[in-house]
Amino acid sequence: MTAVIGSGDRADARRNRAKVLAAAGEAFAEQGLDVPLGEIARRAGVGAGTVYRHFPSKQALLEAVFAQHLNDLVASGERRMARFAPTEAFFGFLQDVVETSHRRGPLCDVVAADASWPRPVLTAAVLRFRQVLAALLEAAQRVGGVRADVGPEDVAALTLGCVSTLNARRDRSAGLKLVQLTLDGLRPSTPVTESHGFRDGRGGHGAAAACEECGAAIAVRPTGRPVRYCGATCRQRAHRRRLAG
Repeated sequence: MTAVIGSGDRADARRNRAKVLAAAGEAFAEQGLDVPLGEIARRAGVGAGTVYRHFPSKQALLEAVFAQHLNDLVASGERRMARFAPTEAFFGFLQDVVETSHRRGPLCDVVAADASWPRPVLTAAVLRFRQVLAALLEAAQRVGGVRADVGPEDVAALTLGCVSTLNARRDRSAGLKLVQLTLDGLRPSTPVTESHGFRDGRGGHGAAAACEECGAAIAVRPTGRPVRYCGATCRQRAHRRRLAG
């Protein structure tokens, strides 16, 4: 007689799988990749058999944890695109990538190095991640918030470097400061001397500039101090970011 699997059983299976993935991610980050599956089962509050039913090998579990991490980042990028201005969304996404990835360095290295694994789930997650990164970059470049001579591969390589930088620093705040300085290199460079730096009514009148925070176009006034932000909101965001750095 064939057993019928109800919707409640399927829901329980999904919950157990999510528990195992969360516990595995924490265990790998804290103890490295040699942590036994029994320890992961204990952390997840399930039996070892449950772990093996969902992930028949350590390799399958490693791949699933990394794919879940990428999917979480994709969701973060999509939320930022929907809620924030392009430049803010782009740099906020890169900070999410760095801050959530730095403890997963060994996992990323192993998954990337072992090309023998069957990895359709991981391949799909990597593709979605690259698509979101490219969309965020293109939108930020369109408004002038990111320099035009960089592509998605450049940004991905730079972000991986930032992850390594954060891993190498024991002082997290100092590491985050270096990360911020590195990511700021993606912003458009501004000349040391600008035509509107000294305003005598002859140069810079009617020119356009870009908000240093969101990249939106702003008009340059013929007199007074140079305008750096498009409004109070961006000015406050920049101030908070400087304090956090």
